[in-house]
Amino acid sequence: MISIRHLKKIFPNVTPFLDVNLEIKKGEVISIIGPSGTGKSTLLRCLNLLETPTAGEIIVDGETITAKGVDISAVRRKMGMVFQSFNLFSHLTVIENLMLGPVDLLKLSRQAAYDEGMRLLATVGLAEKALSYPDELSGGQKQRVAIARALAMKPEIILFDEPTSALDPTMVGEVLSVIRTLAQAGLTMMIVTHEMKFARDVSTRVIYMDEGGIYEDGPPEQIFDAPQRARTRAFVKRLKTFEQEIASATFDFIAVRTGIEAFGRKQLLSQRQINNLQLVFEELCVQTLLERGDEVFPLRFAASVSELDGACEAVITYGGSAFDPFTQQADELSIRLVTGIAKACAWSGDEGNQITLVL
Repeated sequence: MISIRHLKKIFPNVTPFLDVNLEIKKGEVISIIGPSGTGKSTLLRCLNLLETPTAGEIIVDGETITAKGVDISAVRRKMGMVFQSFNLFSHLTVIENLMLGPVDLLKLSRQAAYDEGMRLLATVGLAEKALSYPDELSGGQKQRVAIARALAMKPEIILFDEPTSALDPTMVGEVLSVIRTLAQAGLTMMIVTHEMKFARDVSTRVIYMDEGGIYEDGPPEQIFDAPQRARTRAFVKRLKTFEQEIASATFDFIAVRTGIEAFGRKQLLSQRQINNLQLVFEELCVQTLLERGDEVFPLRFAASVSELDGACEAVITYGGSAFDPFTQQADELSIRLVTGIAKACAWSGDEGNQITLVL
């Protein structure tokens, strides 16, 4: 339905993304997540040309909408947009807000636009508010009206730009319920959201944006349960991390050990958890890996704690030939000490050597 090829957007003081490539199929519900400032909202605004891309192509139903001379109004009629700030016309009643576009742009009669508008208001549970003005509505009601207004233009895809971010927490549920109903009806949607549970429940696909583009793309089960990349994992599991790179055998051992202690106290870890992290660092990094000489560099130690459940992990990555200490040195004292305190431990050689331990 939509192809995005090598899309780039550069502002004078910031570059949201450098190379976005994406294929969107009819009926997909795509949630876009990621830290602030990674270009999520800018990507949506480029899709319907509210922002002009710096470079790249956007192809909708075979038409390159980024080409010169394209009919921007026709492009926008294919894509409904729901903003975080509602953008309703305050001087018009609710039903007049819904009728305006269909009458002016779709050339519907006022009666046909009214009938369709009332049907859509009933769909979002607000038929009784048809003659009210936006200022008489709650934030959740305004956003539901904005969704109905977008649907009134009969778009092929609806873009939601953080539709709940301006709402009181008590009103978020009513808006998410409407979007969930639309998803079940098979409407194609792209949703920028910080509501992780909602993204997991409603999406057919989740995109994590970071480092100037799409960092990871996959089904919700992959992104939230088994993310393939480090930044995705840190974001969805709300990890606080301590990282240390060791470049030589003469590194400052005391400073790293003290850093682990300070990190653990800041994250309210128990003294036992802090001691376990220090033991893993000493026995694996110092006693086991540094013994192999210069080939292990760069050697990195990372400790992380999840804000969601307090789970504590250590990840060690290192260079050199494939080396799994749990099988190749299973009888060594250091390995027995580490496996004795770890709830789970694993080595992977898929992208260099990596040890992961759950503590």
